[in-house]
Amino acid sequence: MTIREQTEEIESRTLHPKACLSSHSKGRTKPEKEGEIRTCFQRDRDRIIHSKSFRRLKHKTQVFLAPKGDHYRTRLTHVLEVSQIARTIARALRLNEDLTEAIALGHDLGHTPFGHAGEAILREIHPGGFDHYKQSLRVVDFLEKNGEGLNLTHEVRDGIVKHSKGKGLIIPESKSDLADTLEGQVVRVSDIIAYVNHDLDDALRAGVIKRSDIPKKIVKVLGDRHSKRIDTMVKDFIYQSLKTDLDRLRMSEGILSAIYSLRDFLFERVYESEKIIMEFKKAKKVLQDLYNYYLEHVSEVFSVIPKEEKSDKHRLVCDFIAGMTDRFALMTYEKLFSPKQWEVL
Repeated sequence: MTIREQTEEIESRTLHPKACLSSHSKGRTKPEKEGEIRTCFQRDRDRIIHSKSFRRLKHKTQVFLAPKGDHYRTRLTHVLEVSQIARTIARALRLNEDLTEAIALGHDLGHTPFGHAGEAILREIHPGGFDHYKQSLRVVDFLEKNGEGLNLTHEVRDGIVKHSKGKGLIIPESKSDLADTLEGQVVRVSDIIAYVNHDLDDALRAGVIKRSDIPKKIVKVLGDRHSKRIDTMVKDFIYQSLKTDLDRLRMSEGILSAIYSLRDFLFERVYESEKIIMEFKKAKKVLQDLYNYYLEHVSEVFSVIPKEEKSDKHRLVCDFIAGMTDRFALMTYEKLFSPKQWEVL
């Protein structure tokens, strides 16, 4: 018996009956021989961590564009926080931690430079529209490894493409909007637990809002500290889900309502605040100008594209720009559009 088979045997004995076992995966688009040491979900996690798109997350905006402060979140620290929260929940519910971690680490690989501002801009200017969760799936399926993709398992891919909610329901009522696995559903909830808390923390640090601005009803229900709010949300999700024996993952009405209120507060006072909107307008010009430039100079785009899409210039340019980091986008914009000083010899 290989080490992988031993791990799979431990999973079958110890995980919840509704957990997704590595040995029960629906497999990969391109079948592969199983490894001796790692399960299929462990291999997926490692492929994501070692990918170029994962490394680029460290220089992609979460909320504040190209922040100079050392302690502001980036897209990379966001996925790490999501992973930590999701693994805590998965362990408490006896779900598959490896699958949960792989989905969490891969869920934002398709995010644009300049955070949600960049996503909104590409959605507006790319003829096919743009959604970062669909782009994340495109990254792992087609764009990574010079067009080969990462060939991830069905369960990880499904969790990635169904993690996003925007202003929609945190826990969807329709099964078609839910991930096929409970692990994927855990990541969806963990994503919002992470971002409403760390975005609030960053907004306070940046002086966009003051602590006294946070509605008192939110503070009363969720807590007055960053760690307390996360603890309240995580425990509620765990205990409420255990009450159903994982027939349905859920949160109590009071906690869920407070999270929606906190999200609405962040949209009103942070994401759509005057300071952020001003930066959004700058980012919009940068990405629009880059997009139009590369449409006219497609040969300068260093990206890959599936054979059936070779003639789609918009798709090629969209992939290229979506993969940029904040600083690469700004550096490229300066190089292309900012006049250089004359050197005096």
